Amino acid sequence: MKLDIKLSGVGGQGILSIATVIGQAALTDGINLKQAEVHGMSQRGGDVQSDLRLSTEPIYSDLIAKGGVDLLISMEPMEALRYRNWLTPDGVIVTSSKPFVNIPNYPDESAVLAELAAIPGVISVDIEQMARDAEVPRSANMILLGLAAPHIPILSADSLREAIASIFARKGEAIIEANLRAFNLGLQYSTSL
Repeated sequence: MKLDIKLSGVGGQGILSIATVIGQAALTDGINLKQAEVHGMSQRGGDVQSDLRLSTEPIYSDLIAKGGVDLLISMEPMEALRYRNWLTPDGVIVTSSKPFVNIPNYPDESAVLAELAAIPGVISVDIEQMARDAEVPRSANMILLGLAAPHIPILSADSLREAIASIFARKGEAIIEANLRAFNLGLQYSTSL
């Protein structure tokens, strides 16, 4: 089994934390992993993306070929549109529906969301609002990971939870709990779709 995942977003949204959690879960489960990251201008709100290749067989390249992405996880809808051409024909997009407007000529929000809605296999949710409602405003990225978890069949939800606990352990129990609660909220929402 293999799964090619592309993560995208804007610097500071937590894309690399999602990549770290998935990578940790894969390593713990003995799944082969290759990862490549492009940080762009992450400190200034620029494009951030990461390729994660997971497989039970050896992996020979850390980059995913265009048209080879099985799952696109995006913290920002415009960034999801940027990488939609990387998807396989039956690829899935899991994205935030709330734009991160960091440029003066950001397209009309309704046009961006309409374009996303026209693509088959898109799950688009306002994860930022979900995070505020659940009182975990800094854990929207873990809600997104929970939403995507059913589309990562090579890893179990429990493996991802263990990785979250491990990755955030140095920040204390309250941070672990907030991130686990956020992940579970996203997973619960995804399974209700």
